Amino acid sequence: MIQLAVLDMAGTTVADDGLVEQAFTAAIGAQGIEPGTPQYERMIAHVRATMGESKITVFRALLEREEAAQEANQAFEEAYNRLIDGLKPIDGAEDAIRQLKDAGIKVCLTTGFSETTQHRILTALGWQTLADLTLCPAQAGRGRPYPDMVLKALLELTADSVANVAVAGDTAYDMATGIRAGAGIVAGVLTGAHGKQQLDAAGATHVLESVRELPGLLLDRRLEK
Repeated sequence: MIQLAVLDMAGTTVADDGLVEQAFTAAIGAQGIEPGTPQYERMIAHVRATMGESKITVFRALLEREEAAQEANQAFEEAYNRLIDGLKPIDGAEDAIRQLKDAGIKVCLTTGFSETTQHRILTALGWQTLADLTLCPAQAGRGRPYPDMVLKALLELTADSVANVAVAGDTAYDMATGIRAGAGIVAGVLTGAHGKQQLDAAGATHVLESVRELPGLLLDRRLEK
């Protein structure tokens, strides 16, 4: 029986609409790397492939110096924060979260952003009290693809077993996190960065059109039990 749902934010419950790439472009521009250059195209390809990973980890992979990675990460967070007012939830995401909670399933919202940015996103959407718990990498230990945020949520919200946890996200890194944590359900959604082929290849147990379908999946599974 699923007791806990760990849901990604950008691309899964929150519409991205290209904001991550816009913020990345601003951040990498501050390092003197401009759109249209071969270096930029290589870097943006890496960003797209690693959507869902902790942002500082992405910048460490792209930039040789830790100082440059930290500067780029800070610039990214500042740029994304300037875009937050335009954020919208994925259609039906809030209702889906409420359906899960009404059914007695606890909900944790996770992100690869910093705690400050996560808080601003939740405030912009009016979601400060929507979930039972919200987590970012710094609060759990490591970001995706490591299982830390899922396991932290399990401990904080007292699920009986990792088999009683469902993980949902839009990227291969979300799937890797769920698989590494041992989650009973690892569901990919097609509203974000990666398509069905990538999600399946990363180990998704289910691929859904949207997080709107998650309550049906989890509650039907309960009835089957």
